[in-house]
Amino acid sequence: MPNFSDRVERISISGIREVFEAAGDDAINLGLGQPDFPTPDHARRAAVDAIESGKADAYTENKGTRSLREAIAEKHRTDQGIDLDPDDVIATAGGSEALHIALEAHVDSGDEVLIPDPGFVSYDALTKLTGAEPVPVPLRDDLTIDPAAIEAAITDDTAAFVVNSPGNPTGAVSSEADVREFARIADEHDVLCVSDEVYEYTVFDGEHYSPIEFAETDNVVVVNSASKLFSMTGWRLGWVYGSTERVERMLRVHQYAQACASAPAQYAAEAALRGDRGVVDEMTASFERRRDLLLDGFDDIGIDCPTPQGAFYAMPRVPEGFVDECLDRGVVVVPGEAFGEGGRGHARISYATDESELREALDVMGEAYEAVR
Repeated sequence: MPNFSDRVERISISGIREVFEAAGDDAINLGLGQPDFPTPDHARRAAVDAIESGKADAYTENKGTRSLREAIAEKHRTDQGIDLDPDDVIATAGGSEALHIALEAHVDSGDEVLIPDPGFVSYDALTKLTGAEPVPVPLRDDLTIDPAAIEAAITDDTAAFVVNSPGNPTGAVSSEADVREFARIADEHDVLCVSDEVYEYTVFDGEHYSPIEFAETDNVVVVNSASKLFSMTGWRLGWVYGSTERVERMLRVHQYAQACASAPAQYAAEAALRGDRGVVDEMTASFERRRDLLLDGFDDIGIDCPTPQGAFYAMPRVPEGFVDECLDRGVVVVPGEAFGEGGRGHARISYATDESELREALDVMGEAYEAVR
């Protein structure tokens, strides 16, 4: 039997998936990282029209349709005030592929990539698949990414560092001052900053900022996606952008791994970007209400939890055995260590679920907490 690559042997199935499989079919799922809103009707209709007219039958350009990339560029000109050329955008199979090609194009075997700890599970795995070494960087007590900790961790082997705001699994939002520091670090140390901004629109307190707004060099690459912005996780449509030179290298990876993103999804995402954004405000307001409901419930139980400022995740500090007790009682929560050693002693809660189920889950979490504290 042929051997397996060392790269694939360094990674394993996500700990999040293992928790899902351990839960019963009727469990309340507070582990699922997707909005519980439907995709906007105008986005769905655009995909149907593209299919029925035959426009979705053929490959698009490797980078994606020109009209989609123009819509993405317009979005970022409006939201971040940057002059983005549509030619410097690649439409990808979700934000996951965008992260993958960004790292593949910039990181060599033996390099180091600094990742937040706790942080999104793909950062560690995708770094290992490049042959590089992920270097976890601890977060502050409030679960925000600390620029000083990133800068202190840089070595001669550092090729890149990853930042994520609003954050998964933490719900933390980086301040403007911190984001300016991310840009400065990328500039002064000549390392790549990969900025994961897929939760950009879900900010409750403060505002979203991108390092690309402040960088003086081209050492920032931005990953984004329609998945969380417009509740389109199943459509698998993301994008990545940066300088012309960086996009050309990422395109080399993308064109052989993917050829192009799904054509129907491209037309749907373009319609979402150009259409009524009312659903975005509705989702954000709903998630903020649910966040407050969750935090009030944690206060009643006695669980300490840093206040999430965005996304739809909370990461409370929990006693040993809490996650298993929740699972045994039919509530799915994810152990914090699934996101890195820095998450140990925490659990990740996704509150992108019905408010009545969230109240029921809080009752169960209260019972679980009493059983193990």
